[in-house]
Amino acid sequence: MSGSRSKSVVLWTLVTIALVTLSAPTVVVLGASFTGGNIITFPPDGLSLRWYARISQASDLRNAFLRTLQVATVCTIVAIPVGTLAGIALAKYAVRFEKTIQIYLLLPFTIPLIGSGIGLMLIFGNAGILGQLWPVGIACCVINLPFMIWAVTASATGLDPDLELAAANCGAPPLQVFFSVTLPAVMPGVITGSLLMFILALNEFLVSLLLVDARIVTLPVLIYNSIRSIITPDLAAISVVFIACSAVAVFLLDRLVGLDIFLKSK
Repeated sequence: MSGSRSKSVVLWTLVTIALVTLSAPTVVVLGASFTGGNIITFPPDGLSLRWYARISQASDLRNAFLRTLQVATVCTIVAIPVGTLAGIALAKYAVRFEKTIQIYLLLPFTIPLIGSGIGLMLIFGNAGILGQLWPVGIACCVINLPFMIWAVTASATGLDPDLELAAANCGAPPLQVFFSVTLPAVMPGVITGSLLMFILALNEFLVSLLLVDARIVTLPVLIYNSIRSIITPDLAAISVVFIACSAVAVFLLDRLVGLDIFLKSK
């Protein structure tokens, strides 16, 4: 009994340390955003909402945030059809160059992001489309698309092929089979991947830094430019807004498909 109890104590101690380590940065930023002073400190120097009021009235921050939402929206809109069809194809069919595609799915973990960003910058520069927001969304989609494909593939793997055969035997054409049987079956993966793509694009910094100019800076780039001179509590307030957006996405994910399905797709 003593040995089992010792193992339990050690396990829960390690879990507690991990939870504290993971949550400490969020707690510090959250507390610093409510400081009443002019310098970012933790514990906060009093409690105040002045920095939230300041960022709500700052037109440059508001415009940068709206541009970031545009980038995330473009990324998600492109990723949904491409990632859905690719995920279904990989799960159901013997695809040519499947090994090459599998290597592509590892790119987010094997290729430095700076390399992908520079390559996309050169491609878009030669095409003459730099200085616009939609190429940034396309770039975020290209880099993060494997996450969308993984999510859909995980759902498509559990699809019973007899359901599609039954629909086809009843006279349904292939397109109707896809929209009536296949797509609803993989919808949890589509929703999971879509939310993940949106959040990844919302927080994307390095690619945005390489592809935007001073006229169309996104919020992560604007934050970076600000902290190069001085770190003020309004930056902590902006960070809390990003954390809130991520929390809303996780809540929607849990309500729509369940976090267990999301974790199985990873």
